[in-house]
Amino acid sequence: MGLLTLSLSTDDEDLYIQQAVVFIEDAIQFRSINHRVDARSLRLYRWYYSKICQWGLGLTIAVVLLLAFVERPSSLSASSDPRHRSPPWEPPCGFTESIEMVCLVIFSLDLAVKSYLIGWEELRKNKWLIGYTVVISVSTIDWVLSVSMVCDEKLRVRRLLRPFFLLQNSSLMKKTLKCIKRTLPEIASVILLLALHLCLFTMIGMLLFAKSEVGSEWKLHFRSLPNSLTSLLVLLTTANNPDVMIPAYSLNRGYSIFFVTFSVIGTYCLMNLLTAIIYNQFRGYLLMSVQTSIIRRRLGIRAAFQVLKTHTHHFSSKTCIVCFFQRSRRASTVYSKQHPPLPQYNSPVLQRCQVIFSHYYLTILGNAVALANVICICTVLVLNSEKSTAERDNFIMEIINLCFILYYLFEMCVKIFAFSWRGYLSYRNNIFDGFLTILLLVTLLPYSHWDPASHGVMSLWEMLRLINMLIVFRFLRIIPDIKLMALVASTLLDLVKNLRAFAGILMVVYYVFAVFGIWLFEGAIKPPPEMSVPSNSSMGNITSSMECGTYEQLGYWPNNFDDFAASLILLYDVMVVNNWQAFMDAYSRYTTEWSKIYFVCWWLTSSVMWVNLFVALILENFIYKWDRSHSCSVTDVERIRYETSVQLMFR
Repeated sequence: MGLLTLSLSTDDEDLYIQQAVVFIEDAIQFRSINHRVDARSLRLYRWYYSKICQWGLGLTIAVVLLLAFVERPSSLSASSDPRHRSPPWEPPCGFTESIEMVCLVIFSLDLAVKSYLIGWEELRKNKWLIGYTVVISVSTIDWVLSVSMVCDEKLRVRRLLRPFFLLQNSSLMKKTLKCIKRTLPEIASVILLLALHLCLFTMIGMLLFAKSEVGSEWKLHFRSLPNSLTSLLVLLTTANNPDVMIPAYSLNRGYSIFFVTFSVIGTYCLMNLLTAIIYNQFRGYLLMSVQTSIIRRRLGIRAAFQVLKTHTHHFSSKTCIVCFFQRSRRASTVYSKQHPPLPQYNSPVLQRCQVIFSHYYLTILGNAVALANVICICTVLVLNSEKSTAERDNFIMEIINLCFILYYLFEMCVKIFAFSWRGYLSYRNNIFDGFLTILLLVTLLPYSHWDPASHGVMSLWEMLRLINMLIVFRFLRIIPDIKLMALVASTLLDLVKNLRAFAGILMVVYYVFAVFGIWLFEGAIKPPPEMSVPSNSSMGNITSSMECGTYEQLGYWPNNFDDFAASLILLYDVMVVNNWQAFMDAYSRYTTEWSKIYFVCWWLTSSVMWVNLFVALILENFIYKWDRSHSCSVTDVERIRYETSVQLMFR
């Protein structure tokens, strides 16, 4: 009986310690603590959030998204230009379907594990998991239909649903979507003002540029209501300025008042007002996100200590408490990366050398040498810019380059002497410098008599110069020493961290619009038969007979919706809005006028909303950093960062 009681007590102690450790891990990763905490569930929970499991889930999401490049219409061809595009490799029926079914099985297991861990009551409240269930079910049904029709179906609905797997797996993307949802009503009000502004000036333009009055302007830009709306909408983005104004302006300079007034009100007032409103709605998003994460962390810490406090009478000795701290410390090692101590030398000479080679001035000298290296490379490139590869004399460059490589090798060796191997590799800058040095040596030694004429595209010394140019990144080390530059650099770094969610959602939007584009416009634009094999003489005649500024005259044939990769590039070209009217005009001529709705929706989503959200993110990040840098010193910032670390909580 005593042994049984001791065994139960030991099991209880281990369970309580496991619960406390998992709560600490939840706090570190900003996860919710609302999950099962029995022994079996905790083992499953820790396994599910292990690196291997999460990397496997991320890889599965990447694979299912990348299937769009392989599926029909396949993107596996060197060119997207239909005039000289080779037939792409088409996978046999069942190849991509088998991969997709494996991914769907993994997603089903993921859903089952999540549902079990949070329980049925929480599952019914979680809209994302309910959506996850629906998406997996619809994808499975569509997969069965696809296989039953021997992969000859017109539409694959599940392709449109695949981005949901990416959204559902990222809590940061979910937060960003909430912020965008909060911002949409205000954006809609400004877009309504833009629409009224556009309609008003369209009616004025159709009255002002009637057929009998200004025939050329009417014919080109105000021939009909859709044509007038399109012309002024493109002018709102300044993509067709001043082309849209020139026919009327050449007859009477007074007509410029109409176009200038439209641009000033629409482009410079309403569009910038849209940016201001988006920023005003978006302001505080990052701070709110940080506050939410801090609350989750505090809940996790509080829950861990509450478990220990409530069940203290179960612990038979201090050994279990020590065990808890050891496990928690292992869980939080990600927050403290300390450099190993310097090696100890007995010889006074070696000690003096160690002080010299570990001094910061050695890094400054290395940066100066790297700058000299880059200047030499640029000088040689300028001197040899008009010489062919055979005419260039690389002997002097070889000697100079060898001297620089020897210095980099010397610098790497003395730093290893001063810091030891472990100390040297504990600095990311040293890893980068050492990798480049080894790469230069490997490139240089085996091929000292490289003949560029017989070895193809790039000669050895061009490769060396290209590798050496990466040394310029060593100058990034001076950024922390300049306050304003450090502020800008830290803003950029934080922007990259916070941009992951925006980039992920933008990728989802790209994916959805690309799938819709393939459904609507695949194979819509085909070049004339005489252009299938273009030659210099025929191309000159054909191009001269085309209307200036059109899709055909500009040679935009590679930009199409014939496959997934080409669709992504075309959508990017439209997002940049340079000459985007050429694509809109071409697809309206080859298909129908209603195709313009697709391009306008993409312009509103990408260029109007997303670019302004990106600007708001930059402003919010920079203003927050600016206020922090002017309200407290660098030492205060470092102290605050240290005090919020998990390590200090266990001191």
